[in-house]
Amino acid sequence: MTAPRELLQDLLASRLSRLELAWLDGACHQAFEARRGPPAEFATLISLASRHVPREALAPTAAERARAFDVLEGFNPERWSLLDAARAVIVLSRSDLHHGVGVEAIEECFRYADVGELVALYRTLPLIEDGKRFTWRMGEGCRSSMRAVYESAACDTPFALLWFDAPSFRQLAIKALFIEAPLWRVYGLDQRVDAELARIALDLADERRSAARPVQHELWLCLGRVAGDRGRAALELELAGTNQTGRRAAAIALARAGAMERLGVLCAAEKDPLVRETMKSALAGRSKQTAFQDLDPANTTN
Repeated sequence: MTAPRELLQDLLASRLSRLELAWLDGACHQAFEARRGPPAEFATLISLASRHVPREALAPTAAERARAFDVLEGFNPERWSLLDAARAVIVLSRSDLHHGVGVEAIEECFRYADVGELVALYRTLPLIEDGKRFTWRMGEGCRSSMRAVYESAACDTPFALLWFDAPSFRQLAIKALFIEAPLWRVYGLDQRVDAELARIALDLADERRSAARPVQHELWLCLGRVAGDRGRAALELELAGTNQTGRRAAAIALARAGAMERLGVLCAAEKDPLVRETMKSALAGRSKQTAFQDLDPANTTN
């Protein structure tokens, strides 16, 4: 099977110039030998990548994204940059990532990193074999209030699904709501929704309504099959409102809660064409977390 490093190298090979690839090859060689030098030298190498590799989008094709998923289930480099990929290849070129020395070197990179470097490093950690060692570090990323950093640690990666305990995963989900990150892109969310997450989300919805503030539409992702009577009542209240995106999200969430009969009744009486279309789609089975992709204003795949 292709390793993550080989996959990223293949993607870069068709996107970088000969000069850029030559620099990257030399940097990978330096990274391989970096186990013999102080950690700070490796951190400097990661930083220097921005002088030699462009920041433009990696823009993998659908076939390349499918290949990435085959390499690591849940891995999606759709929003990576060329620079992210180059830095990841450099990190993955180290021969001591299973030793304390390699982990120490990576921590040194985090210590000196700017936001761009943090993003690349957090995106790389899930690609390292036996990633459980980095659970604390990834947790730090998922607690960040910088949206770019949070998303690099929490979204388009299976790390949280595989290694976060229940409290950590709930914290990740709620944090997404506070910083308006795309919760639907948190791989495995549907598998980790539980009654406690639903309770916390409904408490948050009540707080926002008490303050006359709109409920974030992705909050309804946190209910799922454990919505209960309280959750279904909250969804009906949202559907009775005027926020079109919130109503569409509540319709999907009602299907996720298993209230298909009630959703069918509401669909038959719905006047808003877009909300009605969302209801029909949910009734037809489009109610997994990825259904919220259609509601994401930042979505670029449509």
